[in-house]
Amino acid sequence: MDAARYADMFAALGSEARLSIVRLLLTAHPEGLVVGELQTELGIPGSTLSHHLDKLKNEGLITVARDRQFLWYRANDEALRDLLQFLYAECCTRSKAVNPKEITRKCS
Repeated sequence: MDAARYADMFAALGSEARLSIVRLLLTAHPEGLVVGELQTELGIPGSTLSHHLDKLKNEGLITVARDRQFLWYRANDEALRDLLQFLYAECCTRSKAVNPKEITRKCS
């Protein structure tokens, strides 16, 4: 059951535009960005951006919150962490193919 859920999450990230959105939202974490900022940074037309945001939101990879007239989009760091833990669970515990400390070191 978990594998199907994570496969859907990976599929949502399988679009260059959606992957760019998540990466950009991670740079603005935890505050997030409003749609206009995302659109300006990425150069994605509004209707297309809306479609991509809906897909990411439906898979739980981003969250949205209304603040008066603005919708703030944020990366769901918990969901992304779960996704990475799922991906690396076997290689880091059973075969030791990947050292988790090496991954986090490259991110800092």
